Amino acid sequence: MQTMVRVYISFPRLLASLVSLAVLLLCGCETVEYYAQAASGQWRLLSAREPIEEVVAAPQTGEKLREQLRQVQNIRAYAKAELRLPVGRAYGAYVQLEEDYPVWNVLAAPEFSLTPKRWCYPVVGCASYRGYFHKAAAEEKARELLAQGYDVYLGPVPAYSTLGWFDDPVLSSFVHWSPERLAGLLFHELAHRRVYISGDTQFNESFATAVSELALPEWRRRYGIEGMGADTRAQALAVNRLMTAARKQLQTIYKARVTDESKRAQKAQVLSRLRHCYRELSADWPNPERYRRYIDKTNNATLALVAEYQSQVPAFKQLYRESDNWEDFYRAAERLGELGKEKRKRRLKQLAQRYKDSSTPDADSMGAALSPNGESCMRGARHDLSSG
Repeated sequence: MQTMVRVYISFPRLLASLVSLAVLLLCGCETVEYYAQAASGQWRLLSAREPIEEVVAAPQTGEKLREQLRQVQNIRAYAKAELRLPVGRAYGAYVQLEEDYPVWNVLAAPEFSLTPKRWCYPVVGCASYRGYFHKAAAEEKARELLAQGYDVYLGPVPAYSTLGWFDDPVLSSFVHWSPERLAGLLFHELAHRRVYISGDTQFNESFATAVSELALPEWRRRYGIEGMGADTRAQALAVNRLMTAARKQLQTIYKARVTDESKRAQKAQVLSRLRHCYRELSADWPNPERYRRYIDKTNNATLALVAEYQSQVPAFKQLYRESDNWEDFYRAAERLGELGKEKRKRRLKQLAQRYKDSSTPDADSMGAALSPNGESCMRGARHDLSSG
């Protein structure tokens, strides 16, 4: 995900610039304190960087970390040469964090809406999350939003992109991930440095997710990396279907002309049904706990988050199909970004439909075969609501 801070050369200049900008913002919706914590947190992170070459060469570096950092170097080289991404010096340094995660994000959505609350920032525009370098500050913001009646999700962020404003480092929060997961993350974050549209989180995150998903198969073949098993992919797809079904049902409820009390009761039924259906769906999985915590926390904010990252991925995959190469694809995505937001949405919807019409069954059909009762279980929720 992206940071909301432009980073300068020295801490005094960085802090003074951001605080001054916060004071001058006409909208008045962001505080000096927020920008100050963002500036100081970003500076602490960047000042702790060590070049990967030096970390790898250091005798005190453990062999596991050394191997992972070499893997990062290979991924960076592939991203630059094959994906034509603007790697530069990004992820060329390493930071051992003092805590488990560098940033905590707060997301919120109204009680009866799946449209996320948005915060606006200088340079990058508006985004549907608010990041904090200290968990306590994020928890305080989450409590504030809960008191205002929002559905809230507070989650750790293992990595984020400064969108090319600075050379992002490899962090201890993700360096030990599996090769495929590590490559997927770096492809995603580097994609933000190539195409980023101010004020459209859904576009930006779907684009970066698509780049990662499109690039991984060939990268795995090139390096002989074993990918995610078919069953694991199908399980992820089945969970996504469950959440999509819940999202559709909640949208119908929120649009209905009924009392808030009725909406609240129906919403609780849908979310309860979602948790029940996940337990039923995952009962025979080797690791049924994989998604349980996330499902248990599902609310309007988390459902909005899923949509931000996934809803336009098929459109971008179709755009790639219709492009000659990676550079052609990036230029086509940039042209989409230049369109007005409504026209851009219509164009993406058309691309998504073409993708659906031309796709051959693969993991999608496997997901259906593995979990035939998932969506039918959620359909039972509609029956419960209508009969209640």
